[in-house]
Amino acid sequence: MSIASRITRLPRPFETELGEEALASCPWADGPVAELIAGAGGSSPYLHGLLQREGAWLEDAVQAPEDALEAVLAGLPELPDDKVESGLRTAKRRLALLTALADLSGAWSLEEVTGALTRLAEGAVQRALEVSLAREVRRGKLPGVSSEDNLGDACGMVVLAMGKMGAYELNYSSDIDLICLFDQDRFDSDDFHEARSAFVRATRRMTALLSDLTGEGYVFRTDLRLRPDPAVTPVCISMEAAERYYESLGRAWERAAYVKARPCAGDIDAGERFLDALRPFVWRRHLDFTAVQDAHDMRLRYRDRKGHGAISLQGHDMKLGRGGIREIEFFTQTRQIIAGGREPELRVRGTVDGLRVLAETGWVPRDVTDRLVDHYRAHREVEHRVQMLRDAQTHQLPSTNEGFHRLAALMGADAKDLGDTIRARLDEVHALTEDFFVPDGPTSACGDIPEELECSDEVARWPNYPALRSGRAVEIFKRLRPEILGRLARADRPKEALAAFDGFLAGLPAGVQLFALFDANPQLIDLLVDIVSTSPDLARYLSRNAAVFDAVIGGDFFSAWPGASALTAGLSEVLSREEDYESRLDMARRWTREWHFRVGVHLLRGLSEPEEAGQQYADLAGAVLAALFPVVQEEFARKHGPAPGRGAALLGMGSLGAGRLHALSDLDLIVIYDPDGVEASEGRRPLPSRQYYARLTQALITAMTAPMAEGKLYEVDMRLRPSGNQGPVATALSSFSDYQRTEAWVWEHLALTRARVVTGPPELAAEVEALRTDVLALPQEGDKVLAELANMRRRIHAAKGQGDPWDPKIGRGRLQDIELFAQAAALLSGSGPRRTSRGLAAAARLALVSREDADHLAATARLCWSLQIGARLITEGAFDAQEAGAGGRAFLTRLTGTESPQALRDTLADMTARAAAIIDTALPEDSQ
Repeated sequence: MSIASRITRLPRPFETELGEEALASCPWADGPVAELIAGAGGSSPYLHGLLQREGAWLEDAVQAPEDALEAVLAGLPELPDDKVESGLRTAKRRLALLTALADLSGAWSLEEVTGALTRLAEGAVQRALEVSLAREVRRGKLPGVSSEDNLGDACGMVVLAMGKMGAYELNYSSDIDLICLFDQDRFDSDDFHEARSAFVRATRRMTALLSDLTGEGYVFRTDLRLRPDPAVTPVCISMEAAERYYESLGRAWERAAYVKARPCAGDIDAGERFLDALRPFVWRRHLDFTAVQDAHDMRLRYRDRKGHGAISLQGHDMKLGRGGIREIEFFTQTRQIIAGGREPELRVRGTVDGLRVLAETGWVPRDVTDRLVDHYRAHREVEHRVQMLRDAQTHQLPSTNEGFHRLAALMGADAKDLGDTIRARLDEVHALTEDFFVPDGPTSACGDIPEELECSDEVARWPNYPALRSGRAVEIFKRLRPEILGRLARADRPKEALAAFDGFLAGLPAGVQLFALFDANPQLIDLLVDIVSTSPDLARYLSRNAAVFDAVIGGDFFSAWPGASALTAGLSEVLSREEDYESRLDMARRWTREWHFRVGVHLLRGLSEPEEAGQQYADLAGAVLAALFPVVQEEFARKHGPAPGRGAALLGMGSLGAGRLHALSDLDLIVIYDPDGVEASEGRRPLPSRQYYARLTQALITAMTAPMAEGKLYEVDMRLRPSGNQGPVATALSSFSDYQRTEAWVWEHLALTRARVVTGPPELAAEVEALRTDVLALPQEGDKVLAELANMRRRIHAAKGQGDPWDPKIGRGRLQDIELFAQAAALLSGSGPRRTSRGLAAAARLALVSREDADHLAATARLCWSLQIGARLITEGAFDAQEAGAGGRAFLTRLTGTESPQALRDTLADMTARAAAIIDTALPEDSQ
């Protein structure tokens, strides 16, 4: 499709005579194409010169510009070595002319223009590199390479395109930023220095071919200063040296630079491996809000060097000035760096693509990204036309009226309208981005800070805490301090809240990351104050695991609960991105901790009810087991081969099976496997089937309970397996079936009423559930079951007594007592419902208790559970109402629907006493 058929705008000649001269160079042109040529050549002295030199070539190019582009690019690899210098410059002239006319006419979009310029740059770099390396080979200076035929992968040398070239965003007269590296592992240690010298010479030769100004011009000005420590390092360094530098000395601006980096020439595979190795440096695992301050500091340095005063169109810098291109780029890249370690979809190179993904992932509102994309495109068009005037690497608007009118003519616009439009866009970009870097602190909401807080002993201690030892942390905290104290002052019990916050701050090992996160997200301070005011224990946990705050900023923290299936899929996806077993275990811990925190915060803030939160904790545990067990099996199979037979299923028991956990719950599990007649595994170190599954179970327990860098996942309890601690840790399906049908005690059948397959091969899982159903459907002697329950109650009471008055679990008429009674009713019903409420309903149907009494038992169980899940969220030990603090007491009374701690205690005592009496009446008299 020709340019003529796609013209949507036209420049006009600022100098009519120059326009006529340009048109005279293209006598074949007519109609709109003639207007385009006259406008371009009559306003831009640079384009005027290109038209005079390449007018004949342009005749066919305008008929099919994409074909012309491909033909020029295809010709680059075919250039003879002795013609490369002139051939590259001819290619540059032609594509500079073609892209300018396609851009000015609207025939190509911004991405097509910048893409064409970038493809020319990478083709030129590749050819210049080939010629330069071939020269070293011919001179015998590249160890181990005897022929130019062996240069297919550039002998391990790679050129990284940085900045705009890396993102396919080159501007019209752009420099190209390159980093040149070589793979030191390709050479013996004795040849290292000779190889490095050859690569350094090749790099210098390559840059000269590209950037030297000859009678035919230049190709691209080349900048190698983005390499590590350019003042002291050679122009081409080893990948190993570069990795060491970034690991130990890499700075914030270098992280930002690598967001757009990509291999563009030479050994592309080696370049990809290098970037992959550098991923932890660029993309941090935790949300990295220090990047905001780093970007802001970089912006300030640019302002100091370039000037960044109020917008004045004359001489305004469209890139570095207020409201310019760099502000949009910083806004985009900074948010990518903040979250890209957690969300790989944010790791895109282009600015427009980055804004799009930020909107899709919820990091930036869609209307903001749409406006920034629109302004970015408009800014880049102005930038291109400024550079087209004289092929100058400048971003400044003309400083004279004549110059601005010339620019307006090239853009086909009225000078005043153009000025008003540019100014409005600059103002809006500045308004949209400035608050992100320098947010207006909501200090006015703090009010006067009471002297008892400002001058307290706690505040006086703060400068001595580990979190405030670095200058950077002190600087950020200084901004946060008034806001924190103001919000603590508004707590119900300010002094208690201050003491709790002090405990949090004292336990924080480092503060920069967290303080930066609070600085960028002040609403988190409210959440922190809420948490520490409610639970000193949770505050201490947060001080050791402050990274869980990352989850709050993730975009969907306060969304509806996704459910077990979505959680399993999400964790499986996260684990699949990790490279080794240990990192997967650590990632599982971090992921679980964040979701665990989410459940707790929702309960704390009244966004979920106790029953919902219990189900959510259980969903989370089930998802961890379902996603992690295959990872454990895969790792185990590396040594011992795949699981023999049909594999293993995890049977969740107790609260896990019933789908109701609290924040500190252990996981009761039974591992059931079916060797299906297979005697041993097949692997490097085969194991008999029984031993295989026993050791696989131990590997799973270790994966769940080992204290790693990110802590533990869960404690695992296997005592409910057949024969308890005396039996094997993994049970064969046939053995489990025989045991449950012929040997199991009544209490084991009671436990089976709550059992649920959490994960495993679908067919095996279905068989285990069918077995459970069959066993629970077996006829039961009601008197025997109730007598056994009575004996269990006596043993529990003898061992643990009535329990603490505040203990919702242990004691007659409390949670454990009611659950055991419900399990007995479930067993006698023959259907084995897992939920306590359904077991109590079965008790009423069986006439063990009246409907009214069953309802009272259910209500008591709900009260006990509400206290249980709430108390376990705010304290790790036994609950003490006096030590819980005002926030903790208020939380528990709200959760249990009572008016005060004393009312809660009285209600608990009354309801559990009646519940105990109801169960006493339902059981044989010798249980009382």
